[in-house]
Amino acid sequence: MPMPHRTQQQVIKRRLVGKDGAERIRELRTILTELPGYRNGPYADLRKWVEGELTAARTRKKVVNRDSIAVRREGAAQIALVGPPNAGKSSLLQALSAIQIRTGDYAFTTTRPVAATTRLGGVLVQLVEIPGLIEGAADDRGGGRALLGVLRNADAILWCHACERPAEELAVIRAEVAAAGIELPALVAATKCDEGRPFRDPELRVLPVSVLDDESLDRLREELWALTGLVRIHLRDGGDPVALEPPATVLDVADTIHHELGERCTGARIWGPSARFDGQHVGRQHELQDGDTVEVLDR
Repeated sequence: MPMPHRTQQQVIKRRLVGKDGAERIRELRTILTELPGYRNGPYADLRKWVEGELTAARTRKKVVNRDSIAVRREGAAQIALVGPPNAGKSSLLQALSAIQIRTGDYAFTTTRPVAATTRLGGVLVQLVEIPGLIEGAADDRGGGRALLGVLRNADAILWCHACERPAEELAVIRAEVAAAGIELPALVAATKCDEGRPFRDPELRVLPVSVLDDESLDRLREELWALTGLVRIHLRDGGDPVALEPPATVLDVADTIHHELGERCTGARIWGPSARFDGQHVGRQHELQDGDTVEVLDR
């Protein structure tokens, strides 16, 4: 008896994380051999989805030229790590994810965007380190146009600035991003706070962070999730949470699991912030809150 198709799809997505090119194609081919050969129903839909991913993997080409750098999106949201050179972006990216990258105590250690995934409260989110921007980036100095193009596609910005450095350095970079017409939800990570005093920003929340302090990293993860603006909905029968844009209803959750379940959904039992009591029975249009647990009811 195969595992539930919803669980199987989550497993497949996890198996594909970080795989690209020939490696991704091999993994997708292996997955196809493991799937049940149903012609109808949710597993047939799952097989079609995997076949579509295989087709895309075969035809995908990386677009890299003077004014364009492609970063393939993964996860529920994409957050860009932005700041001046040597602001601790690479070390922070490595601490927040499982990626192993070169770090160094000198400027321009990273020369191209580096993407990695992490889980924030169970939801897969992509972090992208933008190489150190410099004054004049909006006018393409230091290849800034291509880097700003990557940033433009992100959902939020984590500004990174070392506590030991003058605050004016970050102000210059933020001015370049503003000049490029990029406005996104943002937070400042005051990196290397074990080496200097945290600074204040009149416009944005500043969170002191040290890659050597797990508590500060956990606080940062919570703030990064809030930055996405999404809500996490846990499913009563287990599996990874569902990430949705608010306002999110019971019907939205059911439709995300499977469109047929959305059609059959009559309501749900809920636990969490939006429930008046544990196991409350609510209708299809009940608006959910971040952290709710849902058991979808169908006819």
